[in-house]
Amino acid sequence: MRSAAVTPEGDHIRWVELPGQEPPRVYVHGLGATSPAYFTEVAVDPRLAGRRSLLIDLLGHGISDRPTTFDYTLESHADALAQALTGAGVSGAELIAHSMGGSVAIVLAARHPRLVSRLVLVDANLDPIPRAPGSSGSSGIAFYSEEEFVNGGGWEEVRDRVGAHWWSTMRLAGREALHRSAFHLTRGSVPTMREMLLELRIPRTFLLPEDDGPLPGADALAEAGVSVVAVPDCGHNIMLDNPEAFVTATAAALEGR
Repeated sequence: MRSAAVTPEGDHIRWVELPGQEPPRVYVHGLGATSPAYFTEVAVDPRLAGRRSLLIDLLGHGISDRPTTFDYTLESHADALAQALTGAGVSGAELIAHSMGGSVAIVLAARHPRLVSRLVLVDANLDPIPRAPGSSGSSGIAFYSEEEFVNGGGWEEVRDRVGAHWWSTMRLAGREALHRSAFHLTRGSVPTMREMLLELRIPRTFLLPEDDGPLPGADALAEAGVSVVAVPDCGHNIMLDNPEAFVTATAAALEGR
């Protein structure tokens, strides 16, 4: 495990690092998750192994610190991640990023282009989404006020509806971190993540579950050079649901095929 201070107060982002050749690969988890739990199996697959790989936890999540004074916007997440990668001596990295992590990765690539050479986005959020009561995802968490979520029973209600698998990592996130991250994910970035993605001039691949149907705006993404790849037999957590197909698609994306 490695770490780097990323805030003026000295809060640390931490990651598990696998040795290998440069340029590095950086794996970034989604909301309420942690990269070592979600990505270790695929990162050590022979088709992806051999590169220096950082399985990194965003601030507020997993093994990273959970400051209550941090705002957890997508932009702040991206800037903190940039601090960690700079501290790790990383530049020109290939990012494999899931869900909210994909949103952060897009913002990172737009704001800190020297750090990112390629993006593989795993069912990432590209647009703002409405907040909805009762949802188990970011829209349900963000429907609460922060006070309701942290102290008014919202955290417990989310715990009871997300299921044991997601909760096993979500419970590691700070309550303020989880709520603020969800709130700002539903709000999105300015410009939106989709608009930033369209403007990037690096190789970009978007993986989505095949059963979810066509990705909205797929034609415009393709025209901008984004490769959209449907992965069979999986849900949102593609790397966990079908690791074989995930590795096949990711290896092809990283090799430019």
